[in-house]
Amino acid sequence: MPRAMTDNRHRTVALLVAAGTGSRVGGDIPKQFRTIGGKAVILHAVDAMMAHGGIDAIHLVIGAGQETQVRALLADRTIAGLTEGADSRRGSVRAGLEAIAAAGGADRVLIHDAARPFVPTAVIDRLLGALDDAQGAIPVLPVADTLVRGADGTMGDGVARDGLFRVQTPQAFMFDTILAAHRCWDECREATDDAQILKEQGHDVILVAGDEGLEKLTYPQDFARAEARLASARTVRVGMGYDVHRLAADEELWLGGIRVPHDRGLAGHSDADVALHAIVDALLGALAEGDIGSHFPPSDPQWRGASSDRFLAYAGDRVTARGGTIDHVDLTIICEAPKIGPHRDAMRARIGEILGLPVDRISVKATTTERLGFTGRREGIAAQAVATLSLPALS
Repeated sequence: MPRAMTDNRHRTVALLVAAGTGSRVGGDIPKQFRTIGGKAVILHAVDAMMAHGGIDAIHLVIGAGQETQVRALLADRTIAGLTEGADSRRGSVRAGLEAIAAAGGADRVLIHDAARPFVPTAVIDRLLGALDDAQGAIPVLPVADTLVRGADGTMGDGVARDGLFRVQTPQAFMFDTILAAHRCWDECREATDDAQILKEQGHDVILVAGDEGLEKLTYPQDFARAEARLASARTVRVGMGYDVHRLAADEELWLGGIRVPHDRGLAGHSDADVALHAIVDALLGALAEGDIGSHFPPSDPQWRGASSDRFLAYAGDRVTARGGTIDHVDLTIICEAPKIGPHRDAMRARIGEILGLPVDRISVKATTTERLGFTGRREGIAAQAVATLSLPALS
């Protein structure tokens, strides 16, 4: 969640510019809404910023009439603001900066083109680090190819590559400085990027190492390359979860997100849904982000009697924030009673609803311990779960 300062001013804000039409890509869909790996380009950029622990808020600049579509795509993602863009990129950035100022301002801002969906954490770290010594910083890559001038379809003189770089985004700035630079800019001129606007106000702009993965999506073939890159740059993670709760009189029995009729229920600090708790631990384990107790301590009174679907939705959101997808969940409930079979399909449907997954990616099974142990004596119910995730292998 964004960390607000006492005067509503955020420390670091990401401003994502997604107001263009993307005409060079072709088709009727603006490129920020086209999908890569089944997810809209704009969401890749948003999730990359959300996954970085040093960014406190995200503002989006979008095209006219796109707010409903964008809000539907964002779902439960927390966005600080949506601003309608202008006819030019410079105008859209200015509108976004003014919206951030109106919302309380910021110390630092990362201005990023949403058409660059893959944002390595290391690049953001380098940019923010550079602001310790300058008012602006940009990621660049050296020019490796031979450069020549051309006229009438024929080769002209060569251009020396020494000192030439390709400029990328996000570009990082001290917020008040870049806002002032935009306000001073001649409205009759266009700028190649925000760093040019800052530089012409007499400020130094630091160069940091960029990343090939930050290339902008401009032409149809760029999307094909991005799909191939995403497919090859993902890793499979598997997590396991296990939970136990005792059965007690005068308690409701919640299993797999549904209420199951039974003469006793499970006792615990929350609603004690062992099935959902096991899945939460499996998801968090696959992410290497601890367990349910570290995120929702039983010592915290706010979770007393809480519905466990909140915990599962949170774990699913953590996967999304890391740019991941849940490929499969396999749940086993261990008890002598009640019978799980009559409720299996309802459990699968409810788990799928919480995680936004089709039921064919969710398995619910049940077994007994042949009357051995605490489950065999009907003293409690146990559950174990295995979750398989696909995560981007991007640094």
